[in-house]
Amino acid sequence: MVTEDGTVQLNKNVVSGSTPMLRLIGDLPSGTPVGFEAAFGWSWLADLLEAYGFEAHLVHPLRCKAIASARLKNDKVDAATLAQLLRADLLPEAWIAPPAVRQLRALLRHRTGLVRLRTQQQNRIHAVVADFGYDRSGSYLSGPGRGWLAGLELPAVSREIITDALAVIDALALLIDRIDGELRQHAKADPRVKVLTTLPGVGQFTALVMLAEIGDITRFPSARKLASWAGLTPTVRGSDLHVRHGHISKQGSAWLRWVMNQAAQTAKRSPEFAGTYAAIAKRRGKKIATIAISRKLLTRAWHLLAEAQAPGPATPDASTATAAQPQTGRVTTPRASSPYRHEPATGRARSSD
Repeated sequence: MVTEDGTVQLNKNVVSGSTPMLRLIGDLPSGTPVGFEAAFGWSWLADLLEAYGFEAHLVHPLRCKAIASARLKNDKVDAATLAQLLRADLLPEAWIAPPAVRQLRALLRHRTGLVRLRTQQQNRIHAVVADFGYDRSGSYLSGPGRGWLAGLELPAVSREIITDALAVIDALALLIDRIDGELRQHAKADPRVKVLTTLPGVGQFTALVMLAEIGDITRFPSARKLASWAGLTPTVRGSDLHVRHGHISKQGSAWLRWVMNQAAQTAKRSPEFAGTYAAIAKRRGKKIATIAISRKLLTRAWHLLAEAQAPGPATPDASTATAAQPQTGRVTTPRASSPYRHEPATGRARSSD
């Protein structure tokens, strides 16, 4: 905790949780800037700060070289560095997604994890039967496929593995179907999903992942900025007149990059992109051509979302509201508009003011 002139007033470790955190910063006026790292489990702290009227600043983990390159690294040193950078308005920040967007991200990633687990069990069944020289061109999960599996002569343990894998697959199917129903409701409620599904290779799930990962499209002033944030632009190494373009940076949202590549697998066969894909594949190879289609899809998505973004009513920002109604007393209750209440959590969190 530092003053406006850079004097360190307090520097100590604090147990993670709303009660000890408010005990530490509760005497500060509403609107005080608070910086914190994007460590494990940071969401509750961002919600807490917003609920009690503080100005939350999430540190960009890759761009804060003052911490990453330090010879001495511990909680107190890092917190002091963040505080000084925040005071000087030099803190590299990451966007704090609204709670609703973070919840949608969590639901989509949860479904993806379940689908991957189901695929893992399917591959396990395939590996077990392959060990005994069996194979089938069709699905193992259909009625005929399960009848084929039941008729195989297998040892007891192998039979048990297949039975358990099928049971896990059936249980996962119920969970995935339930989540798909929830996602369909999300898709119906958001008109941007319908706009994005006009792109080749983009269905409702892909559109929802794109919206959840991108968030507010106005954060990106151009399609090139969005592609760079998604890690779909090449790295550049230049010196004097020599410039070398390398592989894509793969920085930013790995989930957005993944769904764009999945959509590109279908889009590259569509009439809109087939010619471009073939031309690039002939010169640079199929992998680079697929990445190029991914970026073109994301570029079109930016234009669609930018056009669909309706200007909202003008609202004063937090700093203006705070300046108009300064508060100097102890902050003891959250804002009335906030639905969040926080319980103490385990572990540690670093904060600086």
